[in-house]
Amino acid sequence: MDTMIEIDRLSKAYKGEEIVSDVTMHIEKGEIYGFLGPNGAGKTTIMKMILNLVKPTSGEIRILGQPISHSSYQYLEHIGSIIEYPVFYERLTAIDNLKLHCKYMGCSNEERIPEALRIVGLNGVEHKKVHEFSLGMKQRLGIARAIITNPAILILDEPINGLDPVGIIDIRVLLLKLKNEYGMTILVSSHIVSEIESVADTIGIINQGKLLKEVKMSEIREESNLEEYFLKLIHGGSRHVKTDQN
Repeated sequence: MDTMIEIDRLSKAYKGEEIVSDVTMHIEKGEIYGFLGPNGAGKTTIMKMILNLVKPTSGEIRILGQPISHSSYQYLEHIGSIIEYPVFYERLTAIDNLKLHCKYMGCSNEERIPEALRIVGLNGVEHKKVHEFSLGMKQRLGIARAIITNPAILILDEPINGLDPVGIIDIRVLLLKLKNEYGMTILVSSHIVSEIESVADTIGIINQGKLLKEVKMSEIREESNLEEYFLKLIHGGSRHVKTDQN
């Protein structure tokens, strides 16, 4: 199986304090990699380093087999992403937001806009202004924007954060669709155990900047379930910690 993202002994320190420590990860082609850990564990920082928004203190990142330097940028054409909360021009329509995105990205893929909206389930509301959208609709619009270039890799930072149950299910179904029907490799982070369990092929469990375990979801299911596995790693099996709240 091809490895799409390789991270080798990656660390990041701010003002002498290490917030990501010696992390090694392998994300394989065509899989959903669930990046699971408490808030503040280092998930967003690692995703930003993959996208070269934050520079590593040490370690190496390879995308599609190519090492990433501090000045690398061409590899980003193979990646779609949402880091933290997607921001739009609220008084413009969904379709106008996507047209603007295509212009400032210098891409010639405007003809993909209707398809991207259809994939994420927003066909029929493309002429509605974004300020009228629910939070779940905005998240789906963010994913539409991320997939306009038909990227090989999709990186989503806490895409279900703050969503109601219907919005959460919509995103879950969409991620599986992007993997199964469009062959995208997806790195998705969350602190909500049940949602990672429902979509991921491989789990990377991180806490306090350290990757505690990288394991296939099929192996976890042979032993128990992801919540028990996660709690045992993070808290030694304690059940007094809430792991499924926003």
